[in-house]
Amino acid sequence: MKSKLALFCDVDEEAVITAKDVDTIYELPLVFHSEGLDDIVVQKLSMWTGQPNLERWERVVAVLKNPEQRVKIAMVGKYVDLTESYKSLNEALTHAGIAHGAGVDIEYVDSDKLEGSALDGLRSVDGILVPHGFGSRGAEGKIQAIQFAREHEIPYFGVCYGLQMAVIEAARNLAGLAGANSTEVDSKTPHPVIDYLEGQAARAGSGGTMRLGAYPCVVTPDTLAARAYGKTEVFERHRHRLEVNPLYHQTLRDAGLVISGLSPDGQLVEIIEYPDHPWFLGCQFHPEFQSNPFEPHPLFRSFIGAAVRRRSGGG
Repeated sequence: MKSKLALFCDVDEEAVITAKDVDTIYELPLVFHSEGLDDIVVQKLSMWTGQPNLERWERVVAVLKNPEQRVKIAMVGKYVDLTESYKSLNEALTHAGIAHGAGVDIEYVDSDKLEGSALDGLRSVDGILVPHGFGSRGAEGKIQAIQFAREHEIPYFGVCYGLQMAVIEAARNLAGLAGANSTEVDSKTPHPVIDYLEGQAARAGSGGTMRLGAYPCVVTPDTLAARAYGKTEVFERHRHRLEVNPLYHQTLRDAGLVISGLSPDGQLVEIIEYPDHPWFLGCQFHPEFQSNPFEPHPLFRSFIGAAVRRRSGGG
């Protein structure tokens, strides 16, 4: 077959590479190496290189195919019929699982339908993640899921919109601010604990005006975030237009919410957490953009570590 393809495609027979089906995309480097693709590339480019060391790839594939254990993470969002919308998050969770020798099963939960008895289905998961999103649809379901995670001590990770919904949950149920909300969801809320960045409200439909790119974050020492990062200054990538309203920072702190990450000027909330919870953290940025199978993002690694402990009965 390869000889025939080589003949009709006018390439060397050894340069015909089989496109094999694989169980995981991370197996491709191993498959291509077995086909000799790496040797062909360096030969064609007249490059000199030593023999490839594929031990890290082999470990990644070994864990993915034969994990020591499995954990279940509920992804509570509104794009559950379009799961590729969460592709970066899915892979970041997988990367973190590899670090713990664990497989990660993601259960997509439609926040539009999450209320009342439907919340009981979250009891069986090892962690809950509320991802990014825009608009009002599904917001109340996400807030209820966050309250459930907080009250039932289920590891919780909020990313971008997930932090904002966690702040609203704290404002309503811990600080007693009835009707607290994001102005994106309810422009007439009596307590806009999540509000537009200065000058952004009038340009809400213009994507280029969002807070985009990498920004520094000062992490408070001796917090969950600091322990996960192992340092107190980090740079993370952002993509949002709303922030925690500075007028409510102290009210939220008084209610028990710890603001463990701030912009260098102390005005913008980057990370929140609860100190008396097994693992509860929200971040305004997108840590999934800095994750890879060899070096999972510290926050994802810490989150999945908490999920593993819950699965094994360690709290």
